[in-house]
Amino acid sequence: VQLQASGGGLVQAGNSLRLSCAASGFLLDYYAIGWFRQAPGKEREGVSCISSSGGSTYYADSVKGRFTISRDNPKNAVYLQMNSLKPEDTAVYYCATTLADIVAGCVKLGSWGQGTLVTVSS
Repeated sequence: VQLQASGGGLVQAGNSLRLSCAASGFLLDYYAIGWFRQAPGKEREGVSCISSSGGSTYYADSVKGRFTISRDNPKNAVYLQMNSLKPEDTAVYYCATTLADIVAGCVKLGSWGQGTLVTVSS
């Protein structure tokens, strides 16, 4: 199961971006979905994830209060609204299916698709 992330770009600190995650050939409805990011020289980390129904969400401490994850199952899409962006948010962002239990964080289940680059300038 491979997902496609889009919506990245270059923004100034304090501004916003909305990332989209789409799938082709299968329905996202049955999966918990997570957003992950990898900054230059750093390991990939889980940023946020959402249950299959959308009723439960998880946020890493570094983005809590600034990022909002949502999903639109009829549109077969998951979104990550990123507000108050900081230079340290600069990374390639990926989406992937995750284990259903997201209470403690996002554990990738499916394969990595193409990410989208977010660059935040100071």
